[in-house]
Order: sequence, then structure tokens, then C-alpha cells
Amino acid sequence: MLNIVVIDGQGGGLGKSIISKLRTEFSNEINITSLGTNSHAAKAMLKAGANSSYFGDEYITNYIDKNDISCLIAPIGILCTGGLNNEVTPNLSEAVFKKECTKYIIPLRKHGFYIPGTTSLEIKDILNEIIYDIKNAKN
Repeated sequence: MLNIVVIDGQGGGLGKSIISKLRTEFSNEINITSLGTNSHAAKAMLKAGANSSYFGDEYITNYIDKNDISCLIAPIGILCTGGLNNEVTPNLSEAVFKKECTKYIIPLRKHGFYIPGTTSLEIKDILNEIIYDIKNAKN
């Protein structure tokens, strides 16, 4: 069974959308673990359909380090210390970066990040592309 990790912060809105889409597409064929940089994000993602949820720097980094993860989905801010409105610590960004798994990084245009070629992309299109890739990797 695929173990998919979704990481989000702040209110967990993006993570909720991702998890809802994953549940719609895969039902209970996958395990979804939500990792919130705070308790609000973790609760929102658990409510959206995650199998389990953890929050806080130490719990997140331990989970990433010690578990087999098929893929990880997160906003671009997860790769930068201070990202997600200063909720990403150096330990967290390093754990994500070093984890050997497929990483789907959502190119949000925030915090001065601009990735050329992504301005016309909508979140739903990005999520559809991620779902497509996961389905192909699963087979």
C-alpha cells in the first residue's frame, strides 16, 4: 500500500484540498499521513480524510526520518527555513529535502518565489497532475 505524506501549515487549507482529492481518487487504497507544522493544520487535514496526523517540528522530522514514504506532497515553502509564515524549521526543511522518495512540490507564488511557466496553473490542475503521476507509479 502506498504511504503518502501531505505536509502543510497555517490553516491546512491546501493540505485539506490535497487529501480530499486523494481520497476521491484512491478511496482507501492508500495510506495518507498528514504532517502539520501546527495543530490547526494537522486537525484540518485529519478531518479531510488522513489516516493519521502529527504536528510539530520534532514529530514531523521523526516521522519523515523513520518511516517508509512512497511520496510526499507539500507547498514550496516546505523546502525553506522560515517558509509557511516562519513555521518551517531548518530540521524540517532538511528532513524533507534529504528524504529518498518522490516529492511533489506545489509551486505557490508566495514569499518571493516565482517559478516561470507556472503562472497559468491552477491548484486543481497541479493536483490532477500529481494524481496522474501517483496512479502511473502505483501500476
